[in-house]
Amino acid sequence: MSLAKHINAERLIQQSQDKKSKHVSSNANLHTLSNPYGARYGTTSIPKFHMPSKGTGAEAAYQLIHDELSLDGSPNLNLASFVHTWMPEPANKLMMENMSKNLIDQDEYPMTQLIHTRCVSILADLWHAPSSHQAIGTATTGSSEAIQLGGLAMKRLWQERRKAEGKSIHEPGPNIVMGANAQVALEKFARYFEVECRLVPVSVESKYRLDPKKAMEYIDENTIGVYVILGSTYTGHYEPVKEMSDLLDEYQAKTGVNVPIHVDGASGAFVAPFASPKLLWDFKLPRVVSINTSGHKFGLAYVGVGFVVWRSKEYLPKDLIFELHYLGSVEYSFSLNFSRPAAPIIAQYFNFVHLGFEGFRAVALDDLKNARLLSRALENTGWYSVLSDVHRPKTGGNILHGARALTGPDEESAEYYEDALPVVAFRFSDQFQKDYPDIQQKWIQTLLRSKGWIVPNYELAPDLENVQILRVVVRENMSEELVDRLVNDIVEVTHDLMNRESSTHALDMLGKHTHKNAHGTPGIGGLDTGSGSKPSGTYAKQC
Repeated sequence: MSLAKHINAERLIQQSQDKKSKHVSSNANLHTLSNPYGARYGTTSIPKFHMPSKGTGAEAAYQLIHDELSLDGSPNLNLASFVHTWMPEPANKLMMENMSKNLIDQDEYPMTQLIHTRCVSILADLWHAPSSHQAIGTATTGSSEAIQLGGLAMKRLWQERRKAEGKSIHEPGPNIVMGANAQVALEKFARYFEVECRLVPVSVESKYRLDPKKAMEYIDENTIGVYVILGSTYTGHYEPVKEMSDLLDEYQAKTGVNVPIHVDGASGAFVAPFASPKLLWDFKLPRVVSINTSGHKFGLAYVGVGFVVWRSKEYLPKDLIFELHYLGSVEYSFSLNFSRPAAPIIAQYFNFVHLGFEGFRAVALDDLKNARLLSRALENTGWYSVLSDVHRPKTGGNILHGARALTGPDEESAEYYEDALPVVAFRFSDQFQKDYPDIQQKWIQTLLRSKGWIVPNYELAPDLENVQILRVVVRENMSEELVDRLVNDIVEVTHDLMNRESSTHALDMLGKHTHKNAHGTPGIGGLDTGSGSKPSGTYAKQC
């Protein structure tokens, strides 16, 4: 059988157009966008890859971009992302009113800066900093920037200690320890700021997260700190901050080496305080020197806001703070970015005022309840095994005691279950794989996408990369009704694969095509496949 010829879709469209004058370039339609409803607006095509010599009307420009963006997935059905996608209308109005404000212009927008300071103080108080009034921290564009700042502060403090001891800061140089399940932003810090990244292998026994005892094998006098993740992006498990802290206390008592902890609370720092108030993970532990979070995840704000907070000023070296004499005032800056939109920070403050502690708690508990519902439903099919523990009761001494224990467990109480993010990670059960060895799990992702759902299928961290999982992040807009619909669709597509004689080749090809971006165009910035460095194992995907 002859090989199928390659067909370029854009060239196919160009060749199928009405014939034009021979003076018109044959590539014209390959490199232009037709204005929407051209007859109505009386406009012409727009270049795709260079700025048009003449602009077009605002309404036509809006319609053109609006129509193209309508091909995106629905944010409401995007279960792959931790990023929040809905806010009430008053918050939308507030953001629009302040869209033009630059947070860095402190003298021009003093109230905006005051709101920024209040947000930092509120988080410091929520995370039990010694003094929320004296808290030091900053808003960032997200957890990625916040993680860089937390790591950079630990590196500078390590350098200062080494110099004071008369030791080299270059040979063998600094290192930082984290689990192999770390999100790529943590590894970025190590690579960008020249710190050796020591990845601790994860296992089923460690619950797919950092094993503190194993981590101690990677720590020495050149370790600037340990990144401990409050909510793994793979399975939603909280890493044991208290256990890691205790082991580092013992290590310091034996060696005199002080190794601090930075908690990556990108998601968990906005869940644990409300749903698991007894969990020890924050500034209550003296070894925790800094914490970051994403306001645009379970902080319930739109994308574009994160925070990093230090337990006190002594943990943010003065070397990282810049005094600016700018626009008529003296300002201080210790972020990687300079200009940044103020609207997302204002949206975060709106949530603090609007929801309060009880409101955030209600959202967190509802998310966890729906995650438990989805987890149990999947396990009850017999076709799926759930790797996350959000629905599993606590064992041993962690079970509720006292009067409530006498009346039996309260299955509606979050305290009854393992402390975790509202994340459901699942895969085909061993029995299902044995009974249906030809069915590939990635087909579930593809078939769910055909119904509108965005549910990723990907490999676990190094040493477990042979295990693929599907993952659902249960956010505020994931109501019980949507959980019911999702379960129905998962059951339907799985049952269909089990009972219908379908084309394996066709499904496989369908799965491959879902990983290409629209029209097979290059990725961000025009980079082609293979342009980046090879992954070292961390979860190198957006979240």
